[in-house]
Order: sequence, then structure tokens, then C-alpha cells
Amino acid sequence: MGTLHVIGAGLAGLACAVDRAAAGDAVAVYEAGVRAGGRCRSFHDPRLDRRIDNGNHLILAGNRATMRYLDRVGARGRLAPAPAIAFPFVDLRDGARWLLRPNRGPLPWWLLAPGRRVPGSRAGDYLAALKLARAAPEANVAQVLRPGGALYERLWEPLAVAALNTAAEEGAARLLWPVIVQTFGRGGAACRPFVARDGLSEALVDPAVAWLARRGAAVALGRRLRRIEIEGDRVAGLDFGDRTLTLDADDRVVLALPPARAAALVPGLVAPRASRAIVNAHFRLDAAPEMPAGSPFVGVIGGLAQWVFRRGDVVSVTVSAADALLDTPAEDLAARLWADVARALDLAPGPIPPSRIVKERRATFAQTPAEVARRPPTRTAFANLLLAGDWTDTGLPATIEGAIASGQAAAALAQP
Repeated sequence: MGTLHVIGAGLAGLACAVDRAAAGDAVAVYEAGVRAGGRCRSFHDPRLDRRIDNGNHLILAGNRATMRYLDRVGARGRLAPAPAIAFPFVDLRDGARWLLRPNRGPLPWWLLAPGRRVPGSRAGDYLAALKLARAAPEANVAQVLRPGGALYERLWEPLAVAALNTAAEEGAARLLWPVIVQTFGRGGAACRPFVARDGLSEALVDPAVAWLARRGAAVALGRRLRRIEIEGDRVAGLDFGDRTLTLDADDRVVLALPPARAAALVPGLVAPRASRAIVNAHFRLDAAPEMPAGSPFVGVIGGLAQWVFRRGDVVSVTVSAADALLDTPAEDLAARLWADVARALDLAPGPIPPSRIVKERRATFAQTPAEVARRPPTRTAFANLLLAGDWTDTGLPATIEGAIASGQAAAALAQP
């Protein structure tokens, strides 16, 4: 039956390994870093004396690939559901606050209730989302949904930036459509938000690593793939520097690495080249602050902060499509973002609490039409080599759901 060799222990690689190990395959996983998880990780920050995530992630009940992965490794309970199917927002420009509240069933009657939708929007305005399904490959979100008006400013634009990590004027319109289909299109029950109870590593990474180890597929850390040996149309060997692993005839390889690294290893591979950054800020407060409607997060309009999350006494901020902020000193970012947090959570003015700024320079590939066109399929030109990663052609944005779905797609094609 041979062995499946998974290169990279980020979420795509772990999802692939889990599916094949569950089917009874022999699986080996190799990770260049000192821990699994890739860009999805948690760590103890000495300045805050708290465990924090490198970035904030919202998972929705409609993220089927993610929920299937968590169920398989027994970790769905490590996600905390929001108390209600609701998305709180605050507009710092005028102080307006509201809850976007889809109803549970698939028939969207909530659009007829002004108190459930975006203030200033009409029920018919939401039909504009259907244009995304017919968007041309070269169209960006702003071209399809037309800037201006309350609904664009208070929902479509922040949703696009969050999902695509790319400005709405650049982000590929076609990638926003599956986000809407997976959530609002399946009814409010698919929109229920979840966040990691203790951390991303604890929820999404550690359970999978432990599950694989129990099945004899331990993740080998510090194993950087240097070169792929090709013979004809097959991968014949994997060079890890200190040794070269010669593959058997039935062995298969899934490359679950960042796009630039994969392109450097695989002859002729076309992959996305440009990337976009995400900036996160973490603040430790003296006490856990009140959140709107008891939600673990709130969307922010009209400020530098875009989303504010709370876990215990730590408040975290996410700014997507943040390349322009990469050279801004951390102390300046902390001051600006804390001002937004204080207003969003209606906190009393005071000094900036202990903070940590985390800059992910290449958080995702740039999800512009030009870069989306460079996404490769799971199959490669080599018979026993497959690709996985949120940058591959999943049809989804580069999110946790996209990464896990890519690994599961590779696993389906890697059957002996």
C-alpha cells in the first residue's frame, strides 16, 4: 500500500494526514519548524503573562471542512460557540451599534426585520450579493457590489477584507461568493460563530498531532525538505539535507508548504507570488470587559481596528490587508488600536494596558484576480505528488476553512 509522506504540518498538512490515517494508511508527516501548526499557533507571551494566538480567527458552524476535521480528532468541544447567532458591530464614526441577526432557518425572513439587518439598509439591497455568483474572473469586490451606501460600508466591505485579507478594491469577487453560500446561504444555523476556548493550537493543532501519534503517524519536527528528486513523471526521493528518503513505488507525497517554497521545489509549478499582511494587537486588562450582547467579538467600522475579540482578560484586535502598517512602530500601533478598542467597548479612558503587537507579513497570498488565476490544482504533473494549502485552487478564500478543505481534497486524491 505504500506510505503517504506529508510535507508540512500546518492545518492543510494535518487535515490530509488525519484523513488518510483514519482510512488506515501508513502516514509520515515532516515539519521544518519546531512545532506544528504553521501560521495557526498559540504561544505564551511574557509581557502579558498570558497565552495568546498569533492572530484571531472566527469559525462558523457552516465551515463544514473544519467541523469534520475537528470531529475526527475529537476536538469540536475545544471551540466555544457564541451565545447567539448574532454579529455585533459598532461604527466609530457616529457611535451607531447594531446586531446582524440572521434567523436559524434557510428562508431569510430576517431581512424583512429592520432591527436584524444593517442600519440604513433595505431588504432588497442584500440581493446585490447574487452578483458575486456571476462575477467575471477579473472583477474585484468593489466593481461588483458598488461602493457607497450603508450596506457596503457596514457589511460587504468589512466582510470582504476579513475573508480575503485584501482590500475590496483589489479582492477577487468570485472568492466572496462561497463565503456567503456557506453561511448566510445555508441559514442562520450555519452562521453561528465559534472561537477557540483556550487557543488556536489547543483547538486545531494539538488534538490532531496527538491523534496522529496514537496511530503511529507522529510529526517529525525540524525536518526541512531541501530538494525533490524526480525520475520521469514521479517523485523518487525526498532530500532533507542530512539524509535522502528513497520512495517506494507505492509511496505518495503531499506537499503542504507555503506557495513560494512549493514553487522552489516543484519544477514548473505556477503559484501565487504576492502576499498580504495581517496585524494583530493583544491587550491585557485588569478585568474581563463586557462585550456587546455577550459575544466574544465585535466588528468595528470607521477605525483602524476591524475586529475586536476577547478571551478572559485579554482583548485582541485584527487588522487585515495591513501591508501599509508593517513599518509602523509597535508602540504607535498599540496607541492607535487601543483608542479604537476603548471606544468600541465603551471603556473609561486611561493609559494603554500591557500590549503585544504581532505582524504576520505573509499571512495569506494576495487574493486579487491576477493571483487567484495562479492558484494550482491539487494534482501536479507528477503522478505521485499532490499539493495542499490555502493557496491552492480550492475555490475558497485563504482561511482556516480553505486550508483544511485543501488537505482533505489532497487526501481524497491520495488514496492508494
